[in-house]
Amino acid sequence: MSTKDKNETELPVPENVSVKKQGHHVVVTGTKGTIIKDFHKLPALIDVGDRTITIRPAGKRKRDLAITNTAKSIINNMLMGVDKGFRYKLKIVFAHFPISVKVRGREIHVENFFGERSARISHIVGDATKVNISGDDVIVEGPSLEEVSQTAANIESSTKVKGKDQRVFLDGLYIYSRSEGD
Repeated sequence: MSTKDKNETELPVPENVSVKKQGHHVVVTGTKGTIIKDFHKLPALIDVGDRTITIRPAGKRKRDLAITNTAKSIINNMLMGVDKGFRYKLKIVFAHFPISVKVRGREIHVENFFGERSARISHIVGDATKVNISGDDVIVEGPSLEEVSQTAANIESSTKVKGKDQRVFLDGLYIYSRSEGD
């Protein structure tokens, strides 16, 4: 390997995580699952060593250096996700009609929202993302930060109040906690 460039970034790989590079794809495997990410549109050079990942910018411009930090952040989230996982918690809030939330396959059904007869449906993103309902909490867990956060956002936006004063009609499901698993 050549001498270390000042713009080069290294990430340590945790003990119970394995990383492979297949073409432009980076495959990260750990106890919580496997995440595959395609980096072909990101102009950064990614090298996988024994216990380190090296990221170098493709050019010398400020934009190329910023993209290096973006790649570092994405890979770091992948490493944390397969090792510890991510967890989002949503609170079921209602004052007018009692809301019931059910998981059916790869969909979440919010029933009796403002007394509506049809359920509001949001989709679970990703195969490894799990949704559990305990009391008035909806817990979304999984190894991929993108998939877990998008699922939680889908649930929250499915109960958006339209045509009413949102200060008075506070019913809905709201994200109140974001954390790493375990």
